[in-house]
Amino acid sequence: MRKPDSKSVRLVLALIIPMLILSLPLSIFPDAFTVVQQRVVALFLFAALFWILEPVPIYATSMLIIVLELLLISDSSLMWLRSDAINYGREISHREIMATLASPVIMLFLGGFFLAVAATKYRLDTSVAGVLLPRFGRNPKIVLLGLMSITAFFSMFMSNTATTAMMLSILVPVLGAFGTEDKARVAYVIGIPVAANIGGMGTPIGTPPNAIALKFMVDLPIAFGKWMAFGIPLVLVLLLIAWFSITQLWTIQAKSVELSMPSSVSKSPKALIVYITFVLTILLWITDFLHGMNSYVVALLPVGIFLATGVLNKEDLKLISWDVLWLVSGGIALGLALEQSGLAVTIIDQIPFEDFPASVVLVCACLVGLLMANFMSNTATANLVLPLVAALGTSVSGLGEVGGSAHIILATSLSISLAMSLPISTPPNALAHATGVIQTRDLIKIGLLMGFIGLLLILMLNWILVSTQFLQHS
Repeated sequence: MRKPDSKSVRLVLALIIPMLILSLPLSIFPDAFTVVQQRVVALFLFAALFWILEPVPIYATSMLIIVLELLLISDSSLMWLRSDAINYGREISHREIMATLASPVIMLFLGGFFLAVAATKYRLDTSVAGVLLPRFGRNPKIVLLGLMSITAFFSMFMSNTATTAMMLSILVPVLGAFGTEDKARVAYVIGIPVAANIGGMGTPIGTPPNAIALKFMVDLPIAFGKWMAFGIPLVLVLLLIAWFSITQLWTIQAKSVELSMPSSVSKSPKALIVYITFVLTILLWITDFLHGMNSYVVALLPVGIFLATGVLNKEDLKLISWDVLWLVSGGIALGLALEQSGLAVTIIDQIPFEDFPASVVLVCACLVGLLMANFMSNTATANLVLPLVAALGTSVSGLGEVGGSAHIILATSLSISLAMSLPISTPPNALAHATGVIQTRDLIKIGLLMGFIGLLLILMLNWILVSTQFLQHS
């Protein structure tokens, strides 16, 4: 008899619990619980189990969430699943569910992806790296700092995965120059994903949890430039701590190292369009207070310019990370269901948060995000955790001392980006681990250290932001 494969087992396990929730009588749930809320509970568990166990790709799970919401809880759902009963609950507009595929957050990421694909196609990334790296000399420790700095910079505006792949390819000839017993090999390889993970915290488009956080910070929206004003200092401090920690954990024996990279810059008309558009977009992002366009509108400028000028063609469009856009869309749809069904507030009301100091609530939210993201996609973690954190502001009083729900959302999203203790924690970790140079225990050492230190820094940052009322200032 043929044994069921692992994927089939994971699929069955991921389906059983949501189906069990759907089959339970409504009477076993808390008072005033509605049929729609019961279905959203099943959808939430479906999403969590499918994102954790991955019986299907995580982007496919996100699309299934949207489809199931339309079928089960929308105002255009299957008619025999709908009811006029008082306990049926509030249906969600099918237009709002479908609109998650074109949410402003999705447009923000789409613009970022267009910039990244164009930068790679016209070698803006390698040209910048080739110009900057020689400035760090030949001291192995300083060169490592240079590599990590460039990686962090690129990951603020490009995919962390693409940035890591590019920087690891630069390292290939360098690793051969180190002795087989020289820990510099481990230090250099592990420094790249760590820097990529940290760099993504610097801008709203650096990593999906940042953009998802913006979606829920409706009471205290953050402009692109304002995010960078606190994000970049945080990145710089974390980067220096990571670099120092890596050089202490893995002693570099080599006395000098040399990186040879082409530093020529393409001067073709299309390349110049890319350079100008890249700089213009970033300038518009950080000067929104001067022109009035928000970051979502600005993000569409490179899309229009690159397509109209032929900088990117239909083949280049295949390089866009559509799977990430779908993954984020599904998370936004899940958050919409949790919010509009009233389930998020109901869940929060079942937990006695009023009995805890606001600082404890903040720390717990950050810890939950950090721990979950070590074992599953940080985007999926943000999709699951941030809607519930957002509900804190509407159902729990006394959060003012930590800045309210908006500050907790921000701190939690940044904590999620700190998760880097395992190869499965982030794609950059997986790429570095796949080189065979580093082991899982290496990632655990630096990941746990950066998670602990980073969490303390985020809590300190939140205290500074609250004390100065930085986010409240226009």
